[in-house]
Amino acid sequence: MQLKYIFMSDLREIVVTGDIRLKEIGLIDVEAIFSTIDRERDYLHEWLPFVELSTEISFTQQFVENYLNSDRLDLTCAIYYQNTFVGIVGLKDTDPDNRKTEIGYWLSESFQHKGIMTRSCKAMIDYVFDTMNLNRVQLKAATGNSKSQHVAERLGFTREGIERDGELLQRGFVDLVVYGLLKADR
Repeated sequence: MQLKYIFMSDLREIVVTGDIRLKEIGLIDVEAIFSTIDRERDYLHEWLPFVELSTEISFTQQFVENYLNSDRLDLTCAIYYQNTFVGIVGLKDTDPDNRKTEIGYWLSESFQHKGIMTRSCKAMIDYVFDTMNLNRVQLKAATGNSKSQHVAERLGFTREGIERDGELLQRGFVDLVVYGLLKADR
C-alpha cells in the first residue's frame, strides 16, 4: 500500500484510503473523542481502563494537551472514516535507542467489521517502519479480547507470550497476550 503523508500546521496526517484518514490528535478533536467515549461508555469500558476516568470533557482535553506538549514521539491519531471520527490509533513507549514501540487502538462499536482498524494499524505500522525507521512493533491484547487479537493476527504479528496481570481494569487485573512484529516480518 502506498501511503500519503501530509504535514499541515505541525500535525501529521496519514491518508489510508479514500475513506480512512489518520489525523494526529489536536484540540479540535477533543469534543469528538469525548462524546464517542461518553456515548459508548458501556461498550468501551470492557477493555479500556481510561474510560471510567473520562467522565468530563476536561479529562479528554487534558489528555490531548499533554500529548501536544510532549515530544510527540508516541504518535497518536484520530481515525476518521468518511470524515467522521470513529476511534484512536497510537504508539506508546517508543524507544528510539532500541528502535521499538507499542501500538494501541480503539474503535467505535458501530464502525467495526469494516476493516477500518486493520487498515489503520497497517498504515501506522508502515509509518513506524518506513518513516520512523524502527525495527519492532509490539501489540498487547487482553486474553479475553478476541477482536483485538484478531487484528494482530490479520496484521501478521507473532504471538510471543502472556504477560500475567498485565493490565488493571475496573474488574481487576487481566492477562495480556503479547504480540510482536519485526520490520523483517513484512
